[in-house]
Amino acid sequence: MEQTKLSKRTWFNIVLFGLAGQLAWNVENLYFNTFLFNKVGGTAEDINVMVTASAITAMLTTFIMGALSDRVGKRKVFISVGYIVWGVTVMAFAFISREHTESLLKISDQARVAAITISLVIIMDCVMTFMGSTCNDAAFNAWITDVTDTSNRGFVEGVTALLPVFATVAIVVGFGAGVTALGYSTCFIALGVAVIVCGVIGLFTLKDPEGLQKQKRNYFASLIYGFRPSVIKNNAMLYIILAALGFSSTAIQVIMPYLFIYIQHYLGFDFAHLNLTPPMIIAAVAIIAVVVAGAVLFGKLIDKKGKDKFMIPGAILYSLGLFCAFFMKTIIGFLGAAAVFFVGWAFLGIMINALVRDYTPKEEVGLFQGVRMIFSVMLPMVIGPRIGTFVINKFAAAHEFGTYINDYGEVEYE
Repeated sequence: MEQTKLSKRTWFNIVLFGLAGQLAWNVENLYFNTFLFNKVGGTAEDINVMVTASAITAMLTTFIMGALSDRVGKRKVFISVGYIVWGVTVMAFAFISREHTESLLKISDQARVAAITISLVIIMDCVMTFMGSTCNDAAFNAWITDVTDTSNRGFVEGVTALLPVFATVAIVVGFGAGVTALGYSTCFIALGVAVIVCGVIGLFTLKDPEGLQKQKRNYFASLIYGFRPSVIKNNAMLYIILAALGFSSTAIQVIMPYLFIYIQHYLGFDFAHLNLTPPMIIAAVAIIAVVVAGAVLFGKLIDKKGKDKFMIPGAILYSLGLFCAFFMKTIIGFLGAAAVFFVGWAFLGIMINALVRDYTPKEEVGLFQGVRMIFSVMLPMVIGPRIGTFVINKFAAAHEFGTYINDYGEVEYE
């Protein structure tokens, strides 16, 4: 099948909104946890509660707002205006601290101050997630499905799969160094401004997809559309693919909320104080170039050869990397294993997400975004961190992992 070419404007918006969204989500996934854990004094259980609440919020929001975007027949307003407000909610975290809670509420009991501040972080994470899921998970993802077809979705997913890689590198190095040099507040404000600018640009560059029409179906009936037995039966392959997405995503969520805490406190490595030498920089650039070329070529290959042919190799890489990571006691060894499981995870993501778009009914793209979120976000982020918390609480104190003291003098497991 000849690949349908996308316009330069379309590619610009895919990369712009995709990258800005990944930057915001990466900070939430990686640094909200360390912010809560180290600066506010939360526990692994608090992280689990925050991740679970965020996941449920994301799922419900995508159902409600995805169906609404179909109902009004618009994507642009949800994306552009949504990103602007999303940026504001990110900036709000700059003003959350124990000190501010104590000062504003005139409370001296530190246990109560901690409890209120932790609760405020969790609530604000849900507010931020509501806006992010509205503009990114619901509207932007539906927009990508609208502007692509079966001939180019593998290629597009290959490109968009790179955006989390670039975002992770930028956040790990840039945000981590920024937190050390300037503090969390300054970094939250800078990220929020970047997301706002992205939304403003979209007001001038984004266009609603051609042929997108208002849905006349009852709005409240639309919210439960994906749960109807007849709909599930008529779209059986879509739900099978979504189940595969759920298992894959759950595996990564077992470790992702605690990954930086593990690297920092168990492996003893601080990304904020990287001593980069010229050979290291050259090697990093070479690796990124290989990843970029590999993802793009892989996307083209699965469009040409078929997406189902690469499922098992991707799953093997994913599983093998996770298994090997268990035995690694040094940062070099761990990063080597992590590279394997992230490559496997990325390959599975490219294929599964492309298949999800292929099997999503074209006239009901927004309606199915909420269903997708159940399998890709809610269930994985509810089940995965719970497994991670169980493992931490069960084995950390009984093995060599030990404890450490956080910024507020409280004992935490490494």
